[in-house]
Amino acid sequence: MYRQAVERLKFEEFFIAQVRLNLVRLQRHTVSKGVVFEKVGGLFNTLYAKYLPFELTGAQKRVLKEIRTDTGRGHQMNRLLQGDVGSGKTIVALLSMLLAADNGYQSCFMAPTEILAQQHYNSLGKLLKELPVELALLTGSTKKKERTRILQGLLDDTIHFVVGTHAVIEDIVQFKNLGLVIVDEQHRFGVAQRARLWEKAAVPPHILVMTATPIPRTLAMTAYGDLDYSIMDELPPGRQPITTVHRYETARARVMDFVRTEIDKGRQVYFIYPLIEESVKLSYEDLMQGYEQVKSFFPEPKFRISMVHGRQTAPQKETNMQRFVSGDTQIMVSTTVIEVGVDVPNASVMVIESAEKFGLSQLHQLRGRVGRGSEKSFCILLTGVKASKEARERIHIMCATNDGFKIAEKDLELRGPGDIEGTRQSGALNFKIASIVNDKVLLEKARNEAEKLVEADTNLNMAENLPLKQFLGMQKGRNGWSKIS
Repeated sequence: MYRQAVERLKFEEFFIAQVRLNLVRLQRHTVSKGVVFEKVGGLFNTLYAKYLPFELTGAQKRVLKEIRTDTGRGHQMNRLLQGDVGSGKTIVALLSMLLAADNGYQSCFMAPTEILAQQHYNSLGKLLKELPVELALLTGSTKKKERTRILQGLLDDTIHFVVGTHAVIEDIVQFKNLGLVIVDEQHRFGVAQRARLWEKAAVPPHILVMTATPIPRTLAMTAYGDLDYSIMDELPPGRQPITTVHRYETARARVMDFVRTEIDKGRQVYFIYPLIEESVKLSYEDLMQGYEQVKSFFPEPKFRISMVHGRQTAPQKETNMQRFVSGDTQIMVSTTVIEVGVDVPNASVMVIESAEKFGLSQLHQLRGRVGRGSEKSFCILLTGVKASKEARERIHIMCATNDGFKIAEKDLELRGPGDIEGTRQSGALNFKIASIVNDKVLLEKARNEAEKLVEADTNLNMAENLPLKQFLGMQKGRNGWSKIS
């Protein structure tokens, strides 16, 4: 009897949350105005037919179809695209931008760091070079003359696409016809920051939010349930799974021998050190010590090493990163600053030092920096011999699977929902007795029932639904049920 009562209360918590999220999503679908992308035109078709570097995966085609449907119906798209590292989200973003351009609209692509913005600008530029569109890069370090040119170009619509950092949010940046905003790694931007972009057009632009941090299904259903979301769970052809192994500190000499054989084959290597947030000084000392150690195994001039860390200026970081990207250096020694977005297809080994100090999702993100070319790639997790039980479990999971969604589910189990990076700080997860980790079946059931109810009675006007409507009205404003935009 007691067990049934508890289950009933848990179901009610989930059910009310799901009804609320369904109502928010439905309201957005019916009320929020959006620009209409009526046609798939010449730009989209030309790139698709002539200049794509590979055949799109089934997942990429499915997501493009969803975006095409969203942007063609006159309501604002608000879609979360989650895809594992290397699943090809950038190509989907580019084709969406071309869809906007074919319909006379500009696009803005916002990235969290200058390095990532530069990288997106370079990779999009390569694919767009044969097409009659103008692409610009706007960051904090854009020179004054170039900045003036870009601001004018966005205003008179001679610049169709802009890739940028927080710099694109500034009031001085105005568009003639902004139709699409793409936000990469959205958890790195605050809601208020993102909202300033939506205000740069008379009709709010369509929103595509992308993340390479896979979100467990149960978390997506509760924290992001008011958004439409797409999942890309296929890797493009030619990508090989990464072999992940665990080695103790005592085996360092063997690890270095292996690294040397890979460098001798012409490959490149990352050595990553943990960032100790409480102490910048400690992190820096650890990194410098690590750098000296790597240098002792790989002496100059035969070996060349780049180093990147938080104390460097943006131009220093950029120069050192570019030396590695261009192949001028074979080894990159870094803190987790390279976690997101550095794309060097020739890098085949990732050595993560003190791997026991990293969370699962961060280990998975770091591992995604290799395996981006056609060569076999390796991730070596180096730990001390006294790692905790939880740390050993994380290492074991990493060695057992490359599947980001399985890793995200496990991460949720190990850490709980309140601590997962990237979840929105809202009332969506503040359940009193229900748990999205332990009560998955109940959550699924509550979601299905909530969807049926909202579909049958959109305004909750039926007599049996009036108490629920009244209750939701009383709760309004108590929780942060804000939409992503």
